Amino acid sequence: MKAGWQTKTIGDVCEVVNGGTPKTGIKEFWGGVHQWITPAEMGKRSSPYINETERTITDLGLKNSSARLLPPYSIILSSRAPIGHLAINTTLMATNQGCKGLVPSSHLNYKFLYYYLTSIVDLLNTLGTGATFKELSGGKLKEVIIAIPRLPEQQRIIDILDVAFDGIAAAKANAEKSLQNASALFESHLQSVFTERGEGWMETTLGEVCRFENGDRGKNYPNREEYVESGIPWINTGHIQSDGTLSESKMNFISQEKYDSLRSGKIQQGDLVYCLRGATLGKTALIDPFTLGAVASSLVIIRPNNLLDRRFLYYFLTSPHGQGLIKLYDNGAAQPNLGAKSVAKYTLFLPKIIEQKIIVQKLADLAAETQRLESIYRQKLAALDELKKSLLHQAFSGAL
Repeated sequence: MKAGWQTKTIGDVCEVVNGGTPKTGIKEFWGGVHQWITPAEMGKRSSPYINETERTITDLGLKNSSARLLPPYSIILSSRAPIGHLAINTTLMATNQGCKGLVPSSHLNYKFLYYYLTSIVDLLNTLGTGATFKELSGGKLKEVIIAIPRLPEQQRIIDILDVAFDGIAAAKANAEKSLQNASALFESHLQSVFTERGEGWMETTLGEVCRFENGDRGKNYPNREEYVESGIPWINTGHIQSDGTLSESKMNFISQEKYDSLRSGKIQQGDLVYCLRGATLGKTALIDPFTLGAVASSLVIIRPNNLLDRRFLYYFLTSPHGQGLIKLYDNGAAQPNLGAKSVAKYTLFLPKIIEQKIIVQKLADLAAETQRLESIYRQKLAALDELKKSLLHQAFSGAL
């Protein structure tokens, strides 16, 4: 620690204020003039500063709860679900019980405190206790050590971090935009392939160029107690990977005897599997790396004939156009749901098999390049986060 810095506890240099929630069923407590914030709302914000909240409380609500108004330029810390969201209120503000308000003394600049707490979020999490979810108590927070220089030195550090973090934020915004653009470019090209009919392409339906096979939904349907450590793959939606393959490490297995008892839903080389219901409706995979297995009732096997390249079919089903077709046939009320007969009605334009293979190779090359660019941008974002952590460490170890 640098000379001239004093070691204190948070309790020495801040008043720590608990929050509270007025009874939600009493309308007279809500919609008043007092701003009132929760951890969930804090997590949605990109700026540390806040002057207006989603919900407000009245004088009666304040009086009939443990909520207290924090003076402007206090630091608000979410102390549960999760621990570590931070905000600076620029107007009088109360919080719910999932937050702690820190009112700094005259010897502590609020922005210095904000940056310091940002630098120790991991530490704060380790101090949390609880079985259902971790919570940081006011007592534990007050015991946290903080090293404080004189106010001019605090301001010097704040000025350096402000400039550096503004630059990091701009760089992150550019990297995130580039990441989105790379993905959007591939999606746009994929969309154009299946919406702009090429010369000589025939119009057909999936039912005319594919066979569909549902899983066996009868009395022999495997239950979880019948899974075995190794055996025949028992494939469900959760096994479908983002690259269109099936997970080997997460696969479930059934015995040979159970597999033999199933009357349908057994995969063959060259098949695809397609999700028919739930939140992952339309999720698609080639059966790679498996050549043997059976599917759960949430999936249907799609088996293309020799007029249709299976990878061309995969790109069709996962394209924005293919995913858009789901809305035309979704018959689920409480939960999204399709039938194999509906999927068989999907219309597509189909070139000769040779041209399909050429298109597929171009799409595969573009997908690989897109993934390469996305990896670069994600590495940049990770490096910027590490730079931010490094600057904070230097700032509060006296090395900045």
